[in-house]
Amino acid sequence: MTELPKKTDKKLGLVIDLDICVGCHACAVSCKEWNTSGHSSPLHDVEPYGDDPTGVWFNRIHTFEVETEVKGSKTVHFPKSCLHCEDAPCVTVCPTGASYKRDEDGIVLVNADTCIGCKLCSWACPYGAREYDETAGVMKKCTLCVDKIYNENLPENERVPACVSSCPTGARSFGDLGDQNSDIVKLVSERDGYNLMPEQDCKPVNKYLPPKLNKNIFKNKELNPISKDENHSFEDWIKEVEDASK
Repeated sequence: MTELPKKTDKKLGLVIDLDICVGCHACAVSCKEWNTSGHSSPLHDVEPYGDDPTGVWFNRIHTFEVETEVKGSKTVHFPKSCLHCEDAPCVTVCPTGASYKRDEDGIVLVNADTCIGCKLCSWACPYGAREYDETAGVMKKCTLCVDKIYNENLPENERVPACVSSCPTGARSFGDLGDQNSDIVKLVSERDGYNLMPEQDCKPVNKYLPPKLNKNIFKNKELNPISKDENHSFEDWIKEVEDASK
């Protein structure tokens, strides 16, 4: 089994603002475009134009339509990819060491040369962030565009994941979440950013920001779509939406 680094001072990751994500899928499309010719390429599709198209997508956007008691329906767009967890179960279950977490920046990657496609990592990941490439017979996942963020041939301001540079609303931010003085950590603190499914104890590096303007609406017992508890947080609401969608 693969061992995790004892400590990674640098923790590169994403912060996603649910307040301004419009579910346009630009991040998913640009991710597919960049990575199908970059690290972990190609991202195969099986009958992409058939009746049952399937394929490898590192970033997927889940959209929930929730009925509220007063305001009618509420649409929530929830992008999700690998969260590059500090305590990544997908790494520790890998029998060949193909799945690993880098010491230098905390990015979780898969070595396709040693991956045997056993899918243990996909079963261990509580977020469903692993993608099995049926054509290649190996597991693949978000790399944070590792071949882009360290590309010295690009201007420094362009060395960000493809999903970040393509987001039309600026809902995605990238940076070092291990640096307490960084702008991205300050953003998480100011906006009450949170971990997805903290009860799993995976310590995901990626964070989510709850809606800024509508946050108090979901604490109001008359408008809360699921709970009557006025102390119900937005994070609790998101969890209940996820559970309801299963």
